Amino acid sequence: MNPEFAGYIANLPAQLKALLASPPLRAPALAPGLPAAGVYLFSESGTHLYVGRTNDLRQRIQTHGRDSSHIGAANFAFRLARETCDVVTVSYAAVAPEDDYRLQEPFLTAFRDAKTRIRQMDVRIVAESHPVQQMLLEAYVAVALQTPYNDFDNH
Repeated sequence: MNPEFAGYIANLPAQLKALLASPPLRAPALAPGLPAAGVYLFSESGTHLYVGRTNDLRQRIQTHGRDSSHIGAANFAFRLARETCDVVTVSYAAVAPEDDYRLQEPFLTAFRDAKTRIRQMDVRIVAESHPVQQMLLEAYVAVALQTPYNDFDNH
């Protein structure tokens, strides 16, 4: 195995442990002194749901639940809303606005409700500024915790 890669993966269990040990926060009121870059984990009632990574933790975590966030920015809320509306597959083909479920009820209500729900979730963070380590940690956490709303499919 490549020694550099081995070094990256050797750190993953300790970083997951640090993530799970971090105090739970809420997206609307993130504490001062938050690290800039890292990996975050949304949980609800003790169930881990979604993990992400970013170089701007405060902005990205808040974007998931912000009322004004659109579908492309609030991916976790989009997935929750799709589940609520039983939208199993997503097509990326262009469709007329009147045929786009994302622009119609009940999806719009489900999307708003999902953002409200996310604002009530616990979020934990671990600092990580190295992009490769961030990417590996995100995947490792998603697999280790079996977060149901992470999807690493190609689009």
